[in-house]
Amino acid sequence: MVSEQVVLKMENITKDYYGNRVLENVSFELKKGEILGLIGENGAGKSTLMNILFGMSVISETGGYQGKVIIDGKEVNFKNAFDALDAGIGMVHQEFSLIPGFTTIENIMLNRESLKYNFLVEVFGSRLKTLDRADMQERAEKAISALGVKIDPNMLIAEMPVGHKQFTEIARELDRKNMKILVLDEPTAVLAESEADILIQSLRRLADLGIAIIFISHRLKEIIDVCDKILVLRDGKTVKESPAKETSIRQIAQWMVGRNIEEKKDEVKNERKLGDTVLKVENLWVDMPGETVRDVSFEVREGEIFGIGGLAGQGKLGIPNGIMGLYEAGGRIEVFGKSLEMNVPVKALKAGMAFVAEDRRGVGLLLEEPIDWNISFTVMQAQNKYLKSFIGGLVKWRDDKKISELAKEYIKILDIKCVDEKQPVQELSGGNQQKICLAKAFAVNPKILFVSEPTRGIDIGAKKLVLDTLKQYNQKYGTTIIMTSSELEELRSICDNIAIVDEGKVSGILPATAATEDFGLLMAGKVDESKEKVSG
Repeated sequence: MVSEQVVLKMENITKDYYGNRVLENVSFELKKGEILGLIGENGAGKSTLMNILFGMSVISETGGYQGKVIIDGKEVNFKNAFDALDAGIGMVHQEFSLIPGFTTIENIMLNRESLKYNFLVEVFGSRLKTLDRADMQERAEKAISALGVKIDPNMLIAEMPVGHKQFTEIARELDRKNMKILVLDEPTAVLAESEADILIQSLRRLADLGIAIIFISHRLKEIIDVCDKILVLRDGKTVKESPAKETSIRQIAQWMVGRNIEEKKDEVKNERKLGDTVLKVENLWVDMPGETVRDVSFEVREGEIFGIGGLAGQGKLGIPNGIMGLYEAGGRIEVFGKSLEMNVPVKALKAGMAFVAEDRRGVGLLLEEPIDWNISFTVMQAQNKYLKSFIGGLVKWRDDKKISELAKEYIKILDIKCVDEKQPVQELSGGNQQKICLAKAFAVNPKILFVSEPTRGIDIGAKKLVLDTLKQYNQKYGTTIIMTSSELEELRSICDNIAIVDEGKVSGILPATAATEDFGLLMAGKVDESKEKVSG
């Protein structure tokens, strides 16, 4: 039940970044137990607004902001995130802030560890208290259970799949005793639909306990299902505030982008002519923690867009990571009729393959480097392009002019929102960082392109742009694309055939035009039933 007590007011918030105004006079209020859906395209200003609320250092380091932040009737101006935490604000960022070498428990309890008394305290003081690991485990398991998921409390973060990392982030905030306001920035972007449903239910329970929640998501149905009201930003300005129950997905989409977005209609796909087999995978196993692949076999034909789907943690992400040599793998892989030496990433690149990983910040980008350097880096390293040769090729130097032209081309094609091609990638929104990962792969001009979760954290307008770009790239260059995604409808929209992975194995491969129910049966491991439905 939403209270009438206002816990947060943000008034006329304005913010400039490097001469670019990203927020202008944004205002809203949030009541106790209320869930606010904060919506907007990438670059609309959502994350910046929340960074201001949470006292993130990037705000003070770039000149601060204008306007007022009022909590429980008192104006605040947090100097850092610790001030926000002390005031009862918890935030789960779009990008993870976990310590890879720590366990689940240690991350959830970080800076709030349980301590216990021992006799040395009497002599040397409270600094000699020791960790109460039993109590820490109990607290961590309680926070995890509130989310309704199963996570090994003693697993290292470095060994976790992306979905489990997200739940660990949220569990860490749930352990805070004085939490008044919880901010979730794209919490379901890395989750399968079943996991997202569990999280949505958890948020409703937290709201019933009186916690005010700001929920940022590009999954508009989730916004309508869980939120009490919505606030839509466009180009840094408020364009609409409305009760969620009085809106539709189409209305929200129109407010977000300022133009009509037609609802998706079922399309009858013309059967495409595909070439010979270019990738043959036999008995593949991959030792990727949380995404173990046990025994996978499939073939992909030239020019095909081949989808790999399935629930989180079942092994779908392990397949491209294993083929590209990023995790220990075995079995047999044949590329264009030649056997591929496994566990050597450079061999995969030289065989004509490229990879856009699901973890763009961890393995996909050089965050402190500019956009043009990120886009051109791999193609320079792997193919010696965009380099100037001197002294008969003995000395090589990068061709900054051509690198700049390459970056400008992809900034235009993918509609990357930035100041210019020299802007550091770490200053861009998550969705725009994802587009740079795609541009980086396109620049290699691969014959086979692996793309994992290409629209994670991307808004509804940009999502369509990225998917259309993949489709157009496939059609223009004949590039074979293997796309891994947690979104079944996303796969069905551009793929020719889709393999569903369950418990580390391919439970079935269906044409993208097959019924949603048939894919659901494969995800549930009901292989025989799905075959009967397809054949029948």
